[in-house]
Amino acid sequence: MAEIISLKTFTDSRGNLTVIEKIIPFDIKRIFYIYGVDDSVRGNHRHHKTIQAAICLRGKCIISNNTGKEKQKFILDSPDKCLILYPEDYHSMHHFSSDAILMVFASEYFDNNDYIFTPYD
Repeated sequence: MAEIISLKTFTDSRGNLTVIEKIIPFDIKRIFYIYGVDDSVRGNHRHHKTIQAAICLRGKCIISNNTGKEKQKFILDSPDKCLILYPEDYHSMHHFSSDAILMVFASEYFDNNDYIFTPYD
């Protein structure tokens, strides 16, 4: 089941520094980011193997999740929030603010055969 983890952030008069170290529960094989999104819904899939970690670096977006047993909704609106999505998490990303930048770390290289587009009943 998807979960939010807090990223360690150091703040002083110079600004903020957020660290991603020893907290992501997988080795990172791929990084991508989504931005300039209109009112479209992104995602709408789950995976056979891939685990993902999503961080909204700027702006905000909503990620809706369905495990087949439970539905969840996460608002990513701070760069120190990280949403971990497991393979069974059928997720959609939507309601992006106009300035949103959503960065995603993935545990696997891209493989079209890893995607499951059929939603849970």
